[in-house]
Amino acid sequence: MNSLSNASASSSFSSASSLSSSLDRLGWGPFFEQQRAALADPVAPARIASGGGGTYQVLTERGPERATLSGRLLHQADEPAALPAVGDWVGLRPGGGGLLVHRFDRRTCLLRKGAGRKAEAQVLAANVDTVMVVSSLNADFNPRRLERYLEVVLDSGARPVFVLSKADLCEDAAPFLDAVQAIAPSAPVVLVSALLRQGLDALRAHVGAGETVVFVGSSGVGKSTLVNGLLGVSVQREGHIREHDERGRHTTTGREIFLLPDAGLLIDTPGIRELEPWNLGEGGPAGFDDIRALAASCRFRDCSHQGEPGCAVERALADGTLVPDRLEGFHKLEAEGRYLRERHDARARAETKRHFKQISRSLRRHPKG
Repeated sequence: MNSLSNASASSSFSSASSLSSSLDRLGWGPFFEQQRAALADPVAPARIASGGGGTYQVLTERGPERATLSGRLLHQADEPAALPAVGDWVGLRPGGGGLLVHRFDRRTCLLRKGAGRKAEAQVLAANVDTVMVVSSLNADFNPRRLERYLEVVLDSGARPVFVLSKADLCEDAAPFLDAVQAIAPSAPVVLVSALLRQGLDALRAHVGAGETVVFVGSSGVGKSTLVNGLLGVSVQREGHIREHDERGRHTTTGREIFLLPDAGLLIDTPGIRELEPWNLGEGGPAGFDDIRALAASCRFRDCSHQGEPGCAVERALADGTLVPDRLEGFHKLEAEGRYLRERHDARARAETKRHFKQISRSLRRHPKG
């Protein structure tokens, strides 16, 4: 269901006055106001609620509107990730018409490598305060996948919260809690059962006034059910999992913002089949503080933890302090980071070569004097 076109069905959009009361309610703040004050031409702030491909549904002080991307902004975007995405703050040309002429710099940005062989970033959500990583308490629970989510969240600048769903189907949640805490000791973990309406208040506690939370996770983990529970009304279609592998199918087909009844905003996303972090720096994956702490005691500063003498990480493997899967996940993300950096460098070299070829052709066509 579209939260904008079906406003009467959702308590978040049931009242135009609830949308037109304040930009602050939609997440506007000093970070964006300073940018607006520096613009040469006035714009009307709006927030992308859904859409893409040049046509969007936006939230404004006046309420929901449709907006179309200007040709100039489309031309200036040097990559798909530079185009407006759900959660972005944008500027509309004053006077109506819904022409989108400016995208404000992002305060936070949840990125992954886009699907396929091309080395391009994909924006999952922009300007979010908290990322709720949802995993169900069944056979689909995968600590290595959660490591990837943590990497993406830490890179975004948002706060991670791990949500363990379908607690009513699990007799003993302790092993799952232990697994998450081993990955992210300082991140909050919330046990929820949308069916029994347990844990929803704990989720609401992580969303302050004007803050934005995004739900991410695989298909079938219960994101849509949690969204409906937090909104207090059924706005997202709920799916079922397959019995043989306890995995789900897509029910949410696009990213979309909803206004929560009390405070804050919520972005629901389609189930993610593959998650490859986009910004993996030379310092290695960010979500492995335990391995970093061990590595500080390695004999060699550039130890790769793959057979070198005096390796404290491999010593921890031998005595059981570190589990092999954890180190394997670290090495895999590290290798993906090297591969992506090589692709970035190759792309930059190709762009530079193309640029100088264009200059050379132009000089041959228009020689001086």
